[in-house]
Amino acid sequence: MNSSENVHPDASDIQLVDDSGSADGSDQASKLARCQQIIDYKFEDAGLLLSALTHASGASHRLESNERLEFLGDAVLGLTVCQWLFEDYPEYNEGDLTKIKSAVVSRRSCGKVACRLGLDRCLIVGRGVTRNRSFPRSLVSDVFESVVAAIYLDAGGEVVKERLKKWLAEEVQHAVESQGAGNFKSTLQQYAQRELASTPVYRLVRESGPDHRKSFLISAVIDDRPFTAAWGNNKKDAEQRAASNALAELHNQALPYPQESDSQDGDSQQ
Repeated sequence: MNSSENVHPDASDIQLVDDSGSADGSDQASKLARCQQIIDYKFEDAGLLLSALTHASGASHRLESNERLEFLGDAVLGLTVCQWLFEDYPEYNEGDLTKIKSAVVSRRSCGKVACRLGLDRCLIVGRGVTRNRSFPRSLVSDVFESVVAAIYLDAGGEVVKERLKKWLAEEVQHAVESQGAGNFKSTLQQYAQRELASTPVYRLVRESGPDHRKSFLISAVIDDRPFTAAWGNNKKDAEQRAASNALAELHNQALPYPQESDSQDGDSQQ
């Protein structure tokens, strides 16, 4: 991911191509072909995709623009991501899932993914939009939602889900890591009490460093089973990381905080 993808796309990130100069519609046809290649799906009803890509400035009237599809796409996107999170993160409670979902389906996230895919170059807009470059930053996030709706109407929910799980994988991972970072201990406790009929405890394995800069190595223990310990610059952080390691081990996943052999430096685990 390049640096422009780490921020909300602004006017300099969005690449709009003026379609108004093509009297024979060849520019529209090339954009439809480009979009279908990008999304790896060929439409049965190409009119749906044409509507999805047409901004109000490039439509003969508002009902021919992508605004109605954007309305539907917002709901389809939300439902698909909710089901995805519900199925893949059974230990997360309703509050955690809501925060993660909100981050994933935000305008910032959708706009970033749309630019990464190249949907901005497929937009059909009026000449004035490309000339004055005063278009709203939400423009590309809107087309992302309208394309999702078009795929849904043409192919159904499973085809949408398959593509969204590929396009939004990085966004979900980042949201889970950032939104759920403070919840590893509570998540582990909920899982352990529900699935293992036990409550986690945290054991200090060792500490190192001078008093003003100590590091702590802590392990989560469930029913006398110790999990891979993790370093932290304070006990609270070390316990959160130890809980994250325990969750990963319980689900046969890679450790987020692998303990370096004989490490005495908590900073090396940051």
